[in-house]
Amino acid sequence: MISKWNYLPLTSDEQLIVEQLESIFPNCPAIARLLVMRGMKTPEDVKAFFSPSLNQMPDPFLMKDMDKAVARLNRALGAKEKIMIFGDYDVDGTTAVALVYKYLQNFYSNMVYYIPTRDDEGYGISQHCIEYAESIGVSLVIVLDCGIKAIDEIAYAKTKGIDFIVCDHHVPDDILPDAAAILNPKQVDCKYPFKGLSGCGVGYKFMQAFALSNGISNLYELENMLDLLAVSIAADIVPLIGENRVMAHYGLKRLNTNPNAGLRSIIKLCKLTGKELTISDIIFKIGPRLNASGRMESGLESVELLVTKGASKVFEICKRIDQYNRNRKELDKQITEEANEIIERHKQKLDGKKPIVIYDPTWHKGIIGIVASRLAELYFKPSVVLTLSNGFATGSSRSVRGFDVYSAVKSCRDLLENFGGHTNAVGLTLKPENIDEFRRRFTDYVEEHINDAQVTPSIDIDAELQFDDINPDFLRCMRQFHPFGPENPKPVFATRRVKDFGTSKLVGRTLNHIKLELVDSKSNCIMNGIAFDMAEHFERITNGEPFDVCYTIEENRHHNSTSLQLQVKGIKFSDDADIDLDS
Repeated sequence: MISKWNYLPLTSDEQLIVEQLESIFPNCPAIARLLVMRGMKTPEDVKAFFSPSLNQMPDPFLMKDMDKAVARLNRALGAKEKIMIFGDYDVDGTTAVALVYKYLQNFYSNMVYYIPTRDDEGYGISQHCIEYAESIGVSLVIVLDCGIKAIDEIAYAKTKGIDFIVCDHHVPDDILPDAAAILNPKQVDCKYPFKGLSGCGVGYKFMQAFALSNGISNLYELENMLDLLAVSIAADIVPLIGENRVMAHYGLKRLNTNPNAGLRSIIKLCKLTGKELTISDIIFKIGPRLNASGRMESGLESVELLVTKGASKVFEICKRIDQYNRNRKELDKQITEEANEIIERHKQKLDGKKPIVIYDPTWHKGIIGIVASRLAELYFKPSVVLTLSNGFATGSSRSVRGFDVYSAVKSCRDLLENFGGHTNAVGLTLKPENIDEFRRRFTDYVEEHINDAQVTPSIDIDAELQFDDINPDFLRCMRQFHPFGPENPKPVFATRRVKDFGTSKLVGRTLNHIKLELVDSKSNCIMNGIAFDMAEHFERITNGEPFDVCYTIEENRHHNSTSLQLQVKGIKFSDDADIDLDS
């Protein structure tokens, strides 16, 4: 159980802004605090946050090389060149390929799409792909969600007369590939104001610029594909602020009203039809199914699902992808159990700030990223999981909150064949004989640069409430904070000295959850809640002991009615240690 609670403090300047904004929300003062914690400084900022508009999106031509990318694409269309749309095999890559391919189909037909296989070709552009492109007469490749480090591969492609337009969002190196254009807002000299786009988001901006360059001011066809973009934003865990928040807002609207045929089929398969879909539904239901194709077989099937219109064909592809997901779940469970067994055997060596680096040559390459995520969440340590593929140790690293695992992996780059990713997630490949030295140096880097707070399980509390603060005005404002995600997380609240109303009970097959009915000490309002896996507190709660509770607020909508429930994150009695609500 997480025992440390942090009440997130405001600076004196932020507190002044809160006081200025409170007049806008006289019946819910906590809302002003939440807005300031998300970077709002003026009423105009609040209006833009609460009313996202596609007009808030920056001009795509602010992105470095956008003019070059558009000119090269227009030249290819004018000369009737064959174009390949190439992408990574994950959700971000496959949705990006589907979006660009489908949009360009409105104007051009001499195109193919291509997704590499994880097992045979591995991540990114390969010599095999270039040779295949040459064999079918491709002279321009638009590569999405990868390519920023493909220096040798793109140089090789140039000898074949093949140009590349790279649309990527991963961290670039100092040396870039010699492409016709590189679109990546993370380039040091790129003036594009929003740096957090997904790979699909970079592809969307490219298509937006292409349309504008050709005098297409009505972007209806492109905006109809924002559901694909919302799926990429949620699945790739990019920041849900700024432009991403605008695109996710409108993408969710599309997903809930008239989604892409392939997405509609997945929604039906997940039994989500008629439910108001959220970012969580994408992360836990839709995204894993799209990802399963690339993990278990070929990401080409995910693209095929997203670009196909025929209902019967869509359903057949969707059924296959769902089976891949079932197989993925079984392997996920097996490998996670095996990884935990390895960690338990070496538990003493992992004390303190040491990260987890484990290797098993028999593990499935498509699952190890998921396992790395589970280990990082379970043990609160940066985690690297490696397996053997085509003679190399290949794997994924996942981080803990606030620690830059990309820099940690980069510090060992002389031991690596290649690597790439973000501050929170990195893919890497190395020779098996370098694993021990990588483990040693990666561990040394982590121990030197990580701090105690980053490896200590804790809950950040956004604000304290009394139960009568959770009024209709408050809930109306809270709905406008959606969609939630990184850098715009679902707020966590705390209420002190609550008591059981007398009707709380144990629920679940093994009676390990508590269905709560609570009353606070000041307002005497009654609130329902659910505390998962907290049955150890049941006796003290039902004996009437007062306790502090932290929670998120969940609204469950069924038909025309809405019920309110607290999803409890933590429970603390007065004799518990590490309560830190006043820091």
